[in-house]
Amino acid sequence: QGVLVESGGGSVQAGGSLTLSCTASNFARAYPYMAWFRRPPGKEPEGVATIDSGSGRTYYSDSVKGRFTISRDDAKNTVYLQMSSLGPEDAAMYLCAAGAISDSSLKPADYQQWGQGTQVTVSS
Repeated sequence: QGVLVESGGGSVQAGGSLTLSCTASNFARAYPYMAWFRRPPGKEPEGVATIDSGSGRTYYSDSVKGRFTISRDDAKNTVYLQMSSLGPEDAAMYLCAAGAISDSSLKPADYQQWGQGTQVTVSS
């Protein structure tokens, strides 16, 4: 059974930055594609960024492109999400996911393993 554990969430002022981490168990690392999603209160999950663990290719939603950066550290079994220029619209539960279907998919259904999430709050 795969395990993904997110950390790094917290409260930040608008315009600030935050870096999230997702540590994967060895089994979860067998999935080639890693992604970050976010789920605002009362809304459906939204795909934010993906990374192909083989090629390193990355994809971003239009809403975060240029502000967020997804990266990975294979030695630490960890995927990161660096977030900058945060605004109230970025406040959400951020979830890490692992999948084996597509390296550019931002669809929740394409990911098989999920973490519990880490909360990001942005104050204006």
